[in-house]
Amino acid sequence: MSKQATELQPSPTPIPAARIDFLAEDRQWIADRIQEVLASGQLTLGKYGAAFENGFAALCGVKHGIAVNSGTSALEIILRALGVGHKDVLVPANSFFATAAAVVHAGGKPVFTDTDPATLSTTPEEVLAALTPNTAAIVIVHIGGLVSPRMPEIALLAKNKGIHLVEDAAHAHGSSYQDTMAGAFGAAAAFSFYPTKVMTSGEGGMIVTDDEAIAREARIYRDQGKSSFTENVHTRLGYNWRLSEPHAIIGLRHLERLPSMIEQRRRIAAIYNRELAGLSWLKPLRTPADCKSNYYKYVAMIDKTIDRKALKARLREEYAVSLSGEVYEAPLHQQPIFASYAAKSLPLADTVCRHHVCLPVFASMTDGQADQVVSALLQVQGE
Repeated sequence: MSKQATELQPSPTPIPAARIDFLAEDRQWIADRIQEVLASGQLTLGKYGAAFENGFAALCGVKHGIAVNSGTSALEIILRALGVGHKDVLVPANSFFATAAAVVHAGGKPVFTDTDPATLSTTPEEVLAALTPNTAAIVIVHIGGLVSPRMPEIALLAKNKGIHLVEDAAHAHGSSYQDTMAGAFGAAAAFSFYPTKVMTSGEGGMIVTDDEAIAREARIYRDQGKSSFTENVHTRLGYNWRLSEPHAIIGLRHLERLPSMIEQRRRIAAIYNRELAGLSWLKPLRTPADCKSNYYKYVAMIDKTIDRKALKARLREEYAVSLSGEVYEAPLHQQPIFASYAAKSLPLADTVCRHHVCLPVFASMTDGQADQVVSALLQVQGE
């Protein structure tokens, strides 16, 4: 190809790793209600927060939703309410810092478990092998929005052993396995509404539970440990973990959009599933039968000979395709802050974390953009 022809070739349109969208009518709806609460003067623990809690609990098929300021807070509050202080809590090594940090902040000791390469979650066998008389709880993370088909086994195991099952469902809004929604398998679940998630409230989190005692304790903990919003009587060592009304308004509107946003993500995932099925060096993570993923992440394993950092740089610089952050780049037992809790090697977590990528997926992504990602991957393979 001549230099002139090369110069005339249009540059590909950049595809972001992820993005969050609000339609024009959503922005107006949100703005109108924020004006309302600003005029009212009730900027926290008001009617929109309550509506958000009720709506999200209904989505998960549970009785209670307790809105808080982050998914991290949600997880810590649950663990405090369950009384895990001075006890062991099983935590997947393949998770975000906050999963283990919440255990430590709640007074517990994280015990890291290895990873199931098929689901990026934890197996019942791994849980059973890690249990001791000092184990108080098991935390399961639905990585990338995929609910493991072995969740019912893990829930039954926890019940039989008298151990609390907690879901870190930060990735899994609207995901499910069979007839059970993410958030409804254990004693309680924590969700995140950070801006990278499938839905957002700007900043925020939600605790969902069927347990009346956990719900009551959570409401106390989130408001500085006060037994009542109207009285300064502090019965728990709580914190300022409240969610403001403006944040709840944003979350409430995105909650209404959640089903359609998930369907759009599934449409993009279906394109990837179809077009990338024959690649030898990149294998998409298969969604098991009866699992309905929200595709917070589209995860694919890459050949162990591939330099992931170099691959991502090539896709970004030569094809304008940005891959999102991994889930996760390094397992928790390799994080310096948790070195004192790293009691054993976890080879499957090491391998999974080292050899996967996450392809772009977001609700407003077009078929053309998905095709551009596929074309870039096919060209990289052929060079």
